[in-house]
Amino acid sequence: MRVDFAPLDGITKAVFRQVWSRFFGGLDRYFIPFFSPTDQHILTDRDRRELTGSMDLPGIPQVMTCRAADFLWAVERLKDLGFPEANLNLGCPSGTVTAKGKGSGFLADTEGLDRFFDEVFSKAVLPVSVKTRLGYQTEAEFPRLLEVFNRYPIACLTIHPRIRAEKYRGTVHMDEFTLAMETSRNPVCYNGDLQTVEDMEGLKARFPSLEAVMIGRGAIADPALPRKLRGGAAATREELQAFTAALYEAYRDFYGQAHPAAQRMKEVWFYLIHLFENGERLGGRLRRSRGPKAYEQLEAEIFQTLVLRDHTEGDLF
Repeated sequence: MRVDFAPLDGITKAVFRQVWSRFFGGLDRYFIPFFSPTDQHILTDRDRRELTGSMDLPGIPQVMTCRAADFLWAVERLKDLGFPEANLNLGCPSGTVTAKGKGSGFLADTEGLDRFFDEVFSKAVLPVSVKTRLGYQTEAEFPRLLEVFNRYPIACLTIHPRIRAEKYRGTVHMDEFTLAMETSRNPVCYNGDLQTVEDMEGLKARFPSLEAVMIGRGAIADPALPRKLRGGAAATREELQAFTAALYEAYRDFYGQAHPAAQRMKEVWFYLIHLFENGERLGGRLRRSRGPKAYEQLEAEIFQTLVLRDHTEGDLF
């Protein structure tokens, strides 16, 4: 079964992907957080830097738009850069995104989505995959959406079995995912709440024909999770300390200063702190801290005083 890395905007950017893969690995593909093409059809320096920042890794760029012309332009640029596939983001639940009819907001316009696909799949110069939710307002929208998806040769349909309003909270809707497994004409990938090896084994037992899984927050909270899925060892304290030190240094090099680097590290530690027993207190202090010095002192305190959890069983967050 293929294992993909989910794109988490603000965290799994090029610097993180490079350092994370050097220390842990175990993934087949790394999805690059979305960029949103405009009708001016200009690839910004920032977009280009992010897209080309880890070309030594098997990356799949994610594009977010509701305009077929803009998506097709983006696909042409991605082909020029040497990417093998483009992924359409129909999953982002952010209000600023959905208000523009993008991300999971596009799911509210089934007819518009059908027209979009009709143009895209008749002209795209690369294979196109899709990452989606079950619907915008209710999971009852999913059968109709699945009918639309089945009309087109989607390279892989990654499904996060929640609706837009649920964001990343609450129980996933496995009945609807089962419907996709039973009736999808395209390869299916599962995404959502995979935090442990036991989660993966349960999913594989329930859906033995599943093409792939996509993990994101689980692989940040436990960086060794993809390795453990393939029979490898859990992360050690020394390995985690070396990883966070290398990541902090890479961020400082990228930004040219320590303050934004510390802020990025705090975002990573929001998930990573769950690997440590009773980490809530120091995790809270870390989130509220200001400046590189405070960050460095609190990280040192975490490694010096907290016990690494037995994270072979049970959810991390």
